[in-house]
Amino acid sequence: MAKSLNRLSARLVSTLAIPGRHADGGGLYAAVSTDGNRRRWVFLFRWKNRRSEMGLGSLDAVPLARARELAAKCRLDLAEGRNPLEARRTTQEAEQTALDTQRIVKARLTTFGEVADALIASKSPGWRNAKHSAQWVMTLEVYAASLRPMPVSEITTEHVLAALQPIWMTKPETAVRTRGRIEAVLDVARVRGLIPAHEANPARWRGHLDHLLPPRDKLSRGHHAAMPWQKVPAFMVDLRQRPGVAPRALEWCILTAARLGEALGTRWREIDLETAVWECPGDRMKARKPHRVPLSPSAIALLRSLPTGAPDDLVFPGAKFGRPLSNMVMKALFNRMGVHNATTHGFRSSFRDWAGEATTHPREVCEAALAHTVGNAVELAYRRGDALEKRRALMIDWATFLAAAPNANVVPIRGTKARAL
Repeated sequence: MAKSLNRLSARLVSTLAIPGRHADGGGLYAAVSTDGNRRRWVFLFRWKNRRSEMGLGSLDAVPLARARELAAKCRLDLAEGRNPLEARRTTQEAEQTALDTQRIVKARLTTFGEVADALIASKSPGWRNAKHSAQWVMTLEVYAASLRPMPVSEITTEHVLAALQPIWMTKPETAVRTRGRIEAVLDVARVRGLIPAHEANPARWRGHLDHLLPPRDKLSRGHHAAMPWQKVPAFMVDLRQRPGVAPRALEWCILTAARLGEALGTRWREIDLETAVWECPGDRMKARKPHRVPLSPSAIALLRSLPTGAPDDLVFPGAKFGRPLSNMVMKALFNRMGVHNATTHGFRSSFRDWAGEATTHPREVCEAALAHTVGNAVELAYRRGDALEKRRALMIDWATFLAAAPNANVVPIRGTKARAL
């Protein structure tokens, strides 16, 4: 037996490239394919007078000593009247059953709240600001409070509906975001093996909750409150009469149609007064790409009226040195002005409605002014420019409209005669 077993050496196996089967003895072979690309261990045996072959893994992955242990196990199965292939299959099924049992026990002990907290902790370093993380925490702690103590494996569609229905009609935007975040938590639970992979996510929308809840377009829009564009010139008259940094920051925000965070973070180094361009860096943009904003004469005049600082200084500094104004300052400004039907972000909607209803500027130019991406992948690949000069004409028209007498009822349309409303 000593001569019939252990014929190969580890060194020989590591370099073996000759096609064919190379016997180690006792039914164990190192098999090399005809092209030399496939090298594997096989165990050959006879069962009920039929020749059978059992793969034991790659020569590169399974060491010689381990292959011999596996072959010895196969010979023991044969000696005890078991088919090695069936014995291995039975062992694998038992191991899988044990793993499933462990998963079920673990799932019963792991709650939705634990998975949600772990998801937020892993994702928050990549989020742009603390506010985004706080929104996730708030929605999953407040609006998904009923789910937090539940084992993730036991959450059903009925549980998700119970969490969403109280806010679905009254807080549609929050409800939609909450549903998406619940779905994300349950997806993470599935990836971690806490929910069987074949089970559908009970918080998914398409083909599931969309049949049980009113779709978003049937609810109140949930958008930022926006002032009708016809009323913005009168608002600007009042705004320009108010002293302070906050009114000037809001005026800048409206003149440039920028998002509030983009506008409040403006630094003097981003402004080129000679070319009348403000370049907002990508780290403050929603799309994470730099955005050039053509400045109208009104925007330039606003900048020249402010005390000029060092290149890294904020154009609209907050009360704390080096810190921008906060959103709460803007809310306080609206309250002082007695305006309760508008938000800073809503003025972007006012601008877009004015551009679409009262001008002939192309849609893609209007969307580009809002830093929106328009067009499919092919169009975007061929569109290299940013239509800066076309957008400049649009922003000049916007500034001209904002400076018009509030009761004139005339809206300028570039390239044509003014049209009376």
